Amino acid sequence: MSISTGNSEQQDGRNDFDFLIGTWKTRNRRLKERLKGSDDWEEFEGRFVVRKLLGGLGNLDEVVLERPSGRTEAVTLRLYNPQSRQWSIHWADSLSADLQPPMVGEFKDGRGEFYDQEMFEGRAIFCRFIWSEITPTSCRWEQAYSADGGVNWETNWIMEFTRQAGA
Repeated sequence: MSISTGNSEQQDGRNDFDFLIGTWKTRNRRLKERLKGSDDWEEFEGRFVVRKLLGGLGNLDEVVLERPSGRTEAVTLRLYNPQSRQWSIHWADSLSADLQPPMVGEFKDGRGEFYDQEMFEGRAIFCRFIWSEITPTSCRWEQAYSADGGVNWETNWIMEFTRQAGA
């Protein structure tokens, strides 16, 4: 994880996502309707296989989500910029086959926060990813939307990761 040293110089964060390298099973909870005050969640399983790229400056995961509405396949490309000391996270899935705008952020004190602005139902909103509760065998990811410039956030997707044996 990126941490501050005694001389206020931040360490290189290219290893921030090393915890994620390997094979994972996920338990997902995802709001069926977003930014509508809904509390109706769908639950489903997923699988992730994550590997390093570019000598550690990136990683790629291949994702299979077994949603009630059908199987979704996806990829996530994460790239570390040594100059800004931030990560960009790029996502594409079989539903649209479009590479989504990158989330940008970093890890501090064992927690990763990443943000972007994107279009949702014809309006610009903020989106946030949080990586937390990181251990050698588990971690948590969540996504939230804000329609009011980041004042209020609605968590709409939570993934609980469990490392698969032998991975």
